[in-house]
Amino acid sequence: MNPWTTHLAEHEAAFQRVKAIAEQHGYVLNPDAERVMKVVGLMTENRVNAGRYFCPCKQTHPLDTVKDTVCPCPSWREEIEKDGHCFCKLFYCRE
Repeated sequence: MNPWTTHLAEHEAAFQRVKAIAEQHGYVLNPDAERVMKVVGLMTENRVNAGRYFCPCKQTHPLDTVKDTVCPCPSWREEIEKDGHCFCKLFYCRE
């Protein structure tokens, strides 16, 4: 079992959250469902353990709840505009 599937209800809530964020801003989620589930799973663990959806791809280790950023990060839109996707490869521009 994957470690992030321990909290299935929280994982589903996190998935619905990023899906809604993508739709609200005119983006889509990565078509690679495995990648989405991995990032959302790590974000879920951060939420369960630290109380917020800290970005797992940009976080420090160990997590610094003062300095680390919550997803979506402040630069996500610029990254999507420049690269077609955010750094985490979670959010993509519509094609």
